[in-house]
Amino acid sequence: MISLKKYLDSASDGAAQQGGPDSPREKALANLLALAVAAYRSALREMGACSIDACPALGQGLKKSLGKLEEKLSTDIRSETLEASQTGAQGQLQDWGRRTAAHYRQKTAEVKDLLIVMARTAESVGERDQRCAGQLNEVTSRLQNIASLDDLTQIRASIERSAADLKSSVERMADEGKKAIADLRAEVSSYQVKLEEAEELASRDALTGLRNRFWAEDQIERHIAEGGPLSVAIIDIDDFKRVNDEQGHLVGDELLQQFAAELKSASRSTDVIGRWGGDEFILVLECKAAEAEAQIDRLRAWVCGTYAVQSRNGPLKLKMEASIGLAEYQPGESMKELLARADTAMYERKAASRVPGSVPKR
Repeated sequence: MISLKKYLDSASDGAAQQGGPDSPREKALANLLALAVAAYRSALREMGACSIDACPALGQGLKKSLGKLEEKLSTDIRSETLEASQTGAQGQLQDWGRRTAAHYRQKTAEVKDLLIVMARTAESVGERDQRCAGQLNEVTSRLQNIASLDDLTQIRASIERSAADLKSSVERMADEGKKAIADLRAEVSSYQVKLEEAEELASRDALTGLRNRFWAEDQIERHIAEGGPLSVAIIDIDDFKRVNDEQGHLVGDELLQQFAAELKSASRSTDVIGRWGGDEFILVLECKAAEAEAQIDRLRAWVCGTYAVQSRNGPLKLKMEASIGLAEYQPGESMKELLARADTAMYERKAASRVPGSVPKR
């Protein structure tokens, strides 16, 4: 990614120094850049596809995230876009790697525990069956010996004793069988809870604790399928890269965590708030644009302002602003089209905020 950015920067400098973009050198550089970008886009697609093979439970989310980055590069290969793509891809891969490792560690432990439970259950059933088989064999031998008895009283006593032992053995088998089934049901219920916890973990962003992009997209698809009012907002922290560059990624991570906590506090219980990737967040609102705009204005006033973080040089206060793009779902529109409109609105607000006196579009 650094090389691609250098190509773009050198292309801009070269055009000014060597006769413009139509010179042979610039044409060759442009062709080389196009090939490099195409190779990078292909790598993003392949990484997404391979992630599903590596971890089906979590790979789809990474594939979608990398697909968004790849798609953006198909129409925009500016230096800023490539740099944002690099940061986004690194963040997505790191997050996916951590969650995948945790996912497989948990699954391995659960499978191991479940196998141990099954082995112990089988062992206890085997021991029970051996005890009951011994008792039944003893009863059978006693009944066979009745044939050699001549005294009717002894025959009757032997039969009564054998019947009582047989009844006791059958009842014990039934009781022990019920206990074994109850124990196994309890273990299965426990693993069901663990599975639900694992699914919950997989739907969360590791850094902020908010819902992740994959889960948010599922919610949008569900809302579209069910019908009803729906609006989506993309939230981007302004100049966040400067914080990472000047203060380091640990400060940047702490700022993201605080910002996410404020977003959650300012959101309503019916709103879905998630981390979209990097320094971008997504808000899914079950309402029309007018109500959504009022909520966005309230949210912007709440989350924008001064944040106190701990830097390597001590306590530090950073004033943070955010650009928010809002789009209301239109009938017949796909999720991709809805998100694209929200993303465009966010970039328009970001560009307008850099021009003094301008009024950002809604």
